[in-house]
Amino acid sequence: MYNIENLFVCKGGIHLASPREQTRVAAGVTYTLTRRRVRNINLRVRADGSVAASAAPRVPVVMVDAFVASRADWVRSAQARAAARREREAARQPELPTKAEALAHIQSLCRAYYPQFAATCPGGRMPKIAVRDMTTRWGSCSLKTGTLAFARRLCVAPLPAQEYVVVHEFCHFAHPNHGPGFWAAVAAVLPDYKARERLLKQM
Repeated sequence: MYNIENLFVCKGGIHLASPREQTRVAAGVTYTLTRRRVRNINLRVRADGSVAASAAPRVPVVMVDAFVASRADWVRSAQARAAARREREAARQPELPTKAEALAHIQSLCRAYYPQFAATCPGGRMPKIAVRDMTTRWGSCSLKTGTLAFARRLCVAPLPAQEYVVVHEFCHFAHPNHGPGFWAAVAAVLPDYKARERLLKQM
C-alpha cells in the first residue's frame, strides 16, 4: 500500500445514491470507488498498481472524480514506483527449475549421500525421492512410505544448504524427532551444518 491522500468533505448539497463499489475513470486514471462511512475522500495506489478510492455515500461521484483528477500526477508517480518495486522483487526471485529438472537434481544429491545412510534406510534400499511445491518446508521424511520429499525451491538455494537438507531428511530414518541423537547424526556427516542451515534462513 502506498500514500493516501485525503480531502475533507463538507456537509450539505444534493447527494445521489450510488452503488457501494464501482469502477470509474477520471483524467485517464481508472479507479475503484467504494462507499464507506468515512469523513474524507481517500485515495491510494495498491502494490499491484491498481487505484482505489473510498468516500461516504453522500458524496457525489462528480466530486470524487474531480478529486482523483486533481491527484492524477501523484497516482501515476505512485504507480511507477509500484511497478519498479515489483520489478526489483521479481529480479530477486530466481526462476525455479521444472519439476522434472528439480527431481533429477535432488535425486543426484540423494544418491551421493545414500551410501552413508544405507543401513538406516527402510529395507536398506535407496528411498523414493519426490519433489513438491512446498512453501513452509524444505523437505520431509515419511517413515511409512520410505519417501524423502523436497521443496522444488530448494534447487535455487546454495549447494551447501541443499546438501544440508538432504542429510537432514536422511537422518530422520534413524531419528524421527529432533533430539540430541538426531543432531549428532547430522553433525557426523556435516560438521558445519549450522552454517549451512543459516543459508536457508537467509532465503
